[in-house]
Amino acid sequence: MRSPDPGIQLAQMATGYWVSQAIYVAAKLQIADLLAAEPLTAAALARKIEGPIHEQALYRLLRALASVGIFAEDAAGRFGLTPLAAPLQTSVAGSRRAMVLMMGEEHYRAWGELLHSVQTGETGFERVYGEPIFDYLSERPAAARLFDEAMVSIHGPETAAMLEAYDFSQFGVLADLGGGNGSVLRGVLARHPSVRGILFDLPGVVASAAGQMQHAGLAERCTCQGGSFFETAPSGADAYFLRHILHDWTDEQCLAILRNIHQASPPHARLLIVESVITPGNDPGFAKLLDLTMLVIPGGRERTEAEYRDLLAQGGFRLERIVPTATEVSILEASKVARGEG
Repeated sequence: MRSPDPGIQLAQMATGYWVSQAIYVAAKLQIADLLAAEPLTAAALARKIEGPIHEQALYRLLRALASVGIFAEDAAGRFGLTPLAAPLQTSVAGSRRAMVLMMGEEHYRAWGELLHSVQTGETGFERVYGEPIFDYLSERPAAARLFDEAMVSIHGPETAAMLEAYDFSQFGVLADLGGGNGSVLRGVLARHPSVRGILFDLPGVVASAAGQMQHAGLAERCTCQGGSFFETAPSGADAYFLRHILHDWTDEQCLAILRNIHQASPPHARLLIVESVITPGNDPGFAKLLDLTMLVIPGGRERTEAEYRDLLAQGGFRLERIVPTATEVSILEASKVARGEG
């Protein structure tokens, strides 16, 4: 079998953003939603799209996407959905439209400053938008909602995988720090009736999440507490849960979080960290590319097992084990180390 030409392979990689931006435009125009009922020609589709549209350019977009399996053109010139196009619909289970929109807008512009990030260690996001991403989102409710929807679509499948891989029933009280809308904690409480929860996040976030807990019938078993994990942590829990939190922040910021948990937690407490762990060597790994996103967008980083072990030790914890899941993430379980203990 003939090996692929390295030059051709490299060219395909270098032009990958052609496809990603074409997918973004299709998502922005809600083309998958408009094709859900029946296939349409570009001309018929153009009449359904809100706002200005150039019919010939639209056809060229659809033709290009059909060539990579997103949409398909029939003999009558009509375009229809394919399995790859279906997740671009807005309201279907497993929708990835919010993720595509997020990647195609702020993230795309920030990634354009990767050279700046590599040269300086600073985020491309702040260079483009003038402020850190979480400050930016706090001032723009629509962008924040899109970000939350995108995170649910990206990380949603992890919840079931975590519940299968790890026994949360061993804890009386589980505190989820930075738990957002409480989706993970709701999953744990629904699966394990003996567990009680503390949802800890910024006041505006937990105010919204409290209603969802009430709707799920779990409000009596869950306390929603507002605050910043950079300043404090809820006291008295048996386990403290950080899902996709530490990778957003620098080592110094992570240590502030860990030390607050250490101060608030009882001696027997466990710390559970859900992250992608970078594996050594040259093998492909999603975490290695995600690490560049952390560099460019929030300014954090993905870490290796050794880096987590060292970070935890500085924060007063000992890494006990890493529990893999059926997804890209693992659960790092750590125990609390008493002050002065090696």
